[in-house]
Amino acid sequence: MAAKRRLADYHAVLAIAGGMEVDREEYLAYMTFRANERPLFTELFGPIIGLKEEWAAQGATPEELDLSAFRYRRPGFGSVPVNTGWLGEEEEEILYEDEEFVIACDHYGRRVKLSKKVATLPLPMEYPVRTIADWRRIRHHYEFSEERFTPGWEEIAREHLRAGRVVTVSIPGGFDEPRQLLGEEQLALAYYDQPELVHEILETIGETAYRVLERVSAVVTVDQLMVHEDMAGKSGPLAGPRQVREFIAPYYRRVWDMLRERGAQLFGQDSDGNMNPVIPAFLEAGVNLMYPMEPAAGMDIVALRKEYGTRLAFMGGIDKHVLRRSREEIVAELEYKIPPMVATGGCVLGLDHRIPNGTPLANYRFYIEKAWEIMDREAAKLHGATPVGTGG
Repeated sequence: MAAKRRLADYHAVLAIAGGMEVDREEYLAYMTFRANERPLFTELFGPIIGLKEEWAAQGATPEELDLSAFRYRRPGFGSVPVNTGWLGEEEEEILYEDEEFVIACDHYGRRVKLSKKVATLPLPMEYPVRTIADWRRIRHHYEFSEERFTPGWEEIAREHLRAGRVVTVSIPGGFDEPRQLLGEEQLALAYYDQPELVHEILETIGETAYRVLERVSAVVTVDQLMVHEDMAGKSGPLAGPRQVREFIAPYYRRVWDMLRERGAQLFGQDSDGNMNPVIPAFLEAGVNLMYPMEPAAGMDIVALRKEYGTRLAFMGGIDKHVLRRSREEIVAELEYKIPPMVATGGCVLGLDHRIPNGTPLANYRFYIEKAWEIMDREAAKLHGATPVGTGG
């Protein structure tokens, strides 16, 4: 019998080759501003739907399609296989499929709709929680149990360390996970109408995350805590500083303070959109690394570095849309972003999200070549050397 297809399988073709040119010690020293020997450069997410087909038609090699042909300088990340979020028996089920869309029941029990042609994430069509009673019916999915530890997790964690990978763990988003349960509109209302519901959700998740990661960090040093939020659009975040401080920060701080005392150095938050209004509140909550820093949404890593200095490291920050424009515009973007980041460190340079449709393969090749030309030049200036290449 053929294995059931899952939602993630529909976009498995987007996968790109991994790599590791920098060990954990160098990465951690660089991203915490303790050392600045050579710049870091990566592709955070890879191509969007359809781009590989476009590039293949333009003569791309197999190595270019999985991006292994291109020169990057990045760490290897080793995730510890433990679960701090939803845990349950629900299996995804494909309910309907045609050439354009997939309708499925996801692991939360929601009906979701995925576009095969333009999207990488399915959109919920319904949500399981409206009241605190609804939440309490599903709360067991977030409570602690021994099932949260994948067999052999200790040895996997130790192997990450032996291999020089950055040891990472993740927690559910303080905004994103309640949003998965209530939806954006209901969550926004719940901050005012049902604050006890939001507090109870985050207290439950936080207790489980603390207990799981307390055990992990007793076995191996965790280097980087990661959280996915995706809580903003071009006009700004969907929760303001007040909501961050009241609801999210206590959850973040309980987990982060424990890990930091045990040696963790980076707390990375992934959110698209304009996060400028809530950066100070998240810094107070412990975050010291943000990505992907979308220029189209007003996230300017040069200006932010001037404002926050060594309090905030970055990944990404280069405008993905410029790759569809002229070479002159590509150079202007790189000349604006790269020199100050090379000079100050604490930034894994890269596109601010997936490589967009309509990006000519020739432009991407040029982008990689020009980025390294500028990075090599600026690194040589930094160390008073002749520019002879900084990769390796």
